[in-house]
Amino acid sequence: MKVAVSSSGTNLDSQIDPRFGRCAYFIIVNTDDMSFEAFDNEAIALGGGAGIQSSQFVVSKGAEAIITGNVGPNAVQTLSAAGVKIFLGQTGSVREAVEKYRKGDIKPHGSPNVADHYGMGGGASGMGRGMGMGRGMGKGRGRCMAFGMGASGSIPPDSSETASLSREEELKLLKDQANNLLGQMQALQDRIKELEKE
Repeated sequence: MKVAVSSSGTNLDSQIDPRFGRCAYFIIVNTDDMSFEAFDNEAIALGGGAGIQSSQFVVSKGAEAIITGNVGPNAVQTLSAAGVKIFLGQTGSVREAVEKYRKGDIKPHGSPNVADHYGMGGGASGMGRGMGMGRGMGKGRGRCMAFGMGASGSIPPDSSETASLSREEELKLLKDQANNLLGQMQALQDRIKELEKE
């Protein structure tokens, strides 16, 4: 069986890229023997429709499941229509995630866990160049935090935004944001290492 994993690098030891539609790479893994192929994600720089195009790409490669950190509603709709199972909230290496999948330690999700245009950089002016590491959670307020690569992150929610959340929901939200930032940092560090080797 083939599984597509959103990745920050091109091998099984690369960290999972928390973004599906705008991940740096897709690694298609054959779960029977752990053989794999890595592909650049050509949708990473699209102004819109990245989730749909990425979904169509992994389906065209024969993937029956995806493993990623986050996925938006358009990607969920496209993947679900193709019968692809979606495994969200994953962190760590591609190899670790596929092993969890093989053991049945992760469960599929049928709904998105982020809004449209996730990963586009929130309220930053212009699209920027670079790696598109932003979370796209500016909520229209124009707030962003630049990482110096044309990438925007999210500002943690203020108390007015989390007032309607329970303590457990807010804690989960903050942990998810921290994990995504760690994933972004790992992706940046991996890219720095790649560039230093060239």
